[in-house]
Amino acid sequence: MSFLRGSQTQKIKHPIGTRKGPLEVPPPTEKDWPKDDEEDHVLVDPDEELDSLPQPYRMINKLVNLLFDQSWEIIEERNALREAESSEIQPTVYPPFGEIQLNKMPNCMAVSQDYVFIGGAKGFSIYNLYSAKQIYAWEKLKVDVTSIWATDLGNEILIAPVDEMGIIRLFYFYKEGLYLIKAINEVDDTSKQTTCIKMEISQGGDFAAFLLQGAGDIWLDVYKLPKETWLKKLEHPQLTSNPKKKVRQPQLNTLGPISADPLEMDTNACFKGDIKLSLPVYIMKIKPPKPVTGTTFKSPLEVFAKIKDCYGLGSGQNHFIKDSQWEQQAEIFNASYKKYLDGEWEEEPLSTATFYFLLPSCLFAMPMEVKGPSGMACVLGIHWTRSHNFFLYSLNRTLKDKTDPEGVWPCAAPIAVSQLSCCSSYLVLACEDGVLTLWDLAKGFPLGVAALPQGCFCQSIHFLKYFLVHKGQNMYPEGPVKSQMKCVVLCTDASLHLVEAGGIQGPTISVLVERPVKHLDKTICAVAPVPALPGMVLIFSKNGSVCLMDVAKREIICAFAPPGAFPLEVPWKPVFAVSPDHPCFLLRGDYSHETESTDDAGIQYSVFYFNFEACPLLENISKNCTIPQRDLDNMAFPQALPLEKRCERFLQKSYRKLEKNPEKEQEHWARLQRYSLSLQRENFKK
Repeated sequence: MSFLRGSQTQKIKHPIGTRKGPLEVPPPTEKDWPKDDEEDHVLVDPDEELDSLPQPYRMINKLVNLLFDQSWEIIEERNALREAESSEIQPTVYPPFGEIQLNKMPNCMAVSQDYVFIGGAKGFSIYNLYSAKQIYAWEKLKVDVTSIWATDLGNEILIAPVDEMGIIRLFYFYKEGLYLIKAINEVDDTSKQTTCIKMEISQGGDFAAFLLQGAGDIWLDVYKLPKETWLKKLEHPQLTSNPKKKVRQPQLNTLGPISADPLEMDTNACFKGDIKLSLPVYIMKIKPPKPVTGTTFKSPLEVFAKIKDCYGLGSGQNHFIKDSQWEQQAEIFNASYKKYLDGEWEEEPLSTATFYFLLPSCLFAMPMEVKGPSGMACVLGIHWTRSHNFFLYSLNRTLKDKTDPEGVWPCAAPIAVSQLSCCSSYLVLACEDGVLTLWDLAKGFPLGVAALPQGCFCQSIHFLKYFLVHKGQNMYPEGPVKSQMKCVVLCTDASLHLVEAGGIQGPTISVLVERPVKHLDKTICAVAPVPALPGMVLIFSKNGSVCLMDVAKREIICAFAPPGAFPLEVPWKPVFAVSPDHPCFLLRGDYSHETESTDDAGIQYSVFYFNFEACPLLENISKNCTIPQRDLDNMAFPQALPLEKRCERFLQKSYRKLEKNPEKEQEHWARLQRYSLSLQRENFKK
């Protein structure tokens, strides 16, 4: 390419006095280009004389050279990145321990107890977590299941799948029997069909809440679940003539490779549609707070005279502002931001809600006559999109009672994200300005307020079970730990932070993963704590990698990957489930590209099972991760001890110090005697 060589030729120009005008950008049309521009260039190298190009080829030559230079920079950057990655110590990558093969695309999954619930085409399936064998498949829908929840109630499991129509159904799984309780929002008239966006079941399964949307409106329906009635009805089932032998499920500590044992196929569950369970009791409907509107009251005295109660005081919903004030405020706003308001505006989306069931606490003022069982939720906490307030609603009510909040926690900025810990003892409210408020609900006081680094805004919060670092290893205290919490915060810029708070110490924030600048393929898409491994979290990246991080050491321990023929279908939105009780997690893989069949029935999908105890680096961590309480008493971990123990240890330590120095002991004793005598003299004077 001779023109490439010619473009690299160094050129000089005649003196400025011989030029006929200043330098200008050439006009877009060829006929307007100056003819004498070619005469101003003189080649330094006579050998390159033949490579001098006229217009417009000179401009094309410049563009090609620019494109070549930019491409060369990208190639050099990629080579440097490849060399840096090759020099780094790559984490050990572990393959899956087992596989669940499916003929249909799994859309969602959940893990509870020893079972895996996979939602897909026309229903959902139940699998044994150990053997990967299908126990039962409920496929009675005309549409797919898009999301599924499973809540452990002890001996029973509540299952809540949502289909593509937005209909949510509540199932009861007890002793390998599946029972349909109710389709919560199913109606006969499809034009009036509502959509379930989110649901939550209280700890213990006494209450359930469903966020529904329909006809341009959104609201929250709250139910009380008669679980005691369900249990009584099913504890004495009729005798069946099923002679199938039931095999005891293996424990996780004796878990071997997943195999197809023919005996395990006999432990199938069954759907008992003929048994009707009691329906949930509808107790409350909560709507988003209404915007503040103008009032016809003329004076504050008239306002106070007309107010009948003070429900929701401080929630920002009991304002009484005159219409003229609203009109004046609107005029000022429109005048200030006229240039931004002239364009077309998209319709504002409906407000959504985040809600939790809270256990009894001194923060919630409940009537004395209201006494529920220990561990039973008593308050529903909720905050709406673009709202500054966290509302508290009592669950001790009926549908006839007025739906007003019993309490309101206002924040300085709208609440963007919130999260409740698994034990329901800690709550974190993250505002849109990047400020986190940490609450100890059990004790009834805030643990502190922390601000994320500038430019970081919260995307999700994930609580970690409190752990200690002993001899370089993360360990769980055997007994309960009070007023101590740790959580990881994933920000919108893909940075990851560790937040710690406890007792009288203020919260601290440390960076675990910096925001990716050059390598955007390493952007973190999802984070999931691993309860079986102290201080460990799974990190899912945009490039499809799955890594296990130790938040105490801030380093990657190992990585997990499905077989090469089964990559993640949507790496930036992985479908996975982490077991809360066992050291394992499940990950959906794409269908095999080696399959030659184009028919959907011939495509194979897989859900891969990763067992942490099968990994040599993690085997000892999962089996020895608890510090006995007697060892805690002898170690320097005061944060893991109750207040009484801390005071006792402090006094014993002070007494031992005095025993080592008898002179100081006598001096302290003499000082106490003099002080007691002075107190007696003052009492005699009185």
